[in-house]
Amino acid sequence: MNNYDVIIAGGGAAGLTAALVLLRARRSVAVVDSGAPRNAPAAHMHGYLSREGMAPSALLSRGRAEITDYGATLVDGEVVDIAPGFTARLSDGTALTARSILISTGLSDDVPHVPGVSERWGRDVLHCPYCHGYEVQDEPIGVLGGTPDAVAHALLLRQWSDDVVHFPHTDTLTVEQEEALAARGVATIPGTVARLVVEADRLRGVELVNGTVVPRSAVFVRPRLIPNDGLLISLGCEMDERGWVRHDPAGRTSRPGVYVAGNAADPRAQVITAAGQGSAAAIAINTALVDAEIAHALATSRVR
Repeated sequence: MNNYDVIIAGGGAAGLTAALVLLRARRSVAVVDSGAPRNAPAAHMHGYLSREGMAPSALLSRGRAEITDYGATLVDGEVVDIAPGFTARLSDGTALTARSILISTGLSDDVPHVPGVSERWGRDVLHCPYCHGYEVQDEPIGVLGGTPDAVAHALLLRQWSDDVVHFPHTDTLTVEQEEALAARGVATIPGTVARLVVEADRLRGVELVNGTVVPRSAVFVRPRLIPNDGLLISLGCEMDERGWVRHDPAGRTSRPGVYVAGNAADPRAQVITAAGQGSAAAIAINTALVDAEIAHALATSRVR
């Protein structure tokens, strides 16, 4: 079958949760996913009640099994284009049609091009204090500048450790930022960062271009968050002044029949948040489908 009530592009926490809710509402659903989730490098996820410390891959595996049990169609691949109607063209050339579309394709993290950052991402180079701060509490923590909100990140992380060092890297701090860091007890070490020092598969420190090595056991980076919104843009969905898709709390976009959930819409959504957004979007989608079915039934009965 290539015709569905709903096609979901992206099978992370948002997409799989939406699929589960829709399937339990007896909707036909296809989930298309490339199998490359944003949190793949992380060994554990946190802050998800009853799933604390679970591997992200285990959550997705369990979710896929659950929606399969309810009759979902799971497609390993990528939606590369969606035509009005909606017809989704996949990376292998397959075409699927649906009455509604949910985009849950997530976002991409743009991190500073410092040797060691990408290689250690999700291990001891981290981005979310609420996700990973507890695991490195009281350890020597570094915060790498060069991205927006790095100073705010350093100020926040101070509550997890008394030993937090901010490396401005390519940033120039304002007087107000310097004063706030000093008042909060966060040390600032100027100079461009050359690389992260890794020994025996563990982060050992941050090396500056002058050769100075500052011992650190964890480094936090506030990445530039780039939504994977190509499908939303191609569908003509309105964007806000920040460059993110406009949507209401239920994930409705400006384009009728097109919904969004998870990090593709909300850069701050954690796994549990994304799952909740997927559920809300699924209920909104089903409600809209029911409304359309009622309108069609009324029109048909009047013709008779």
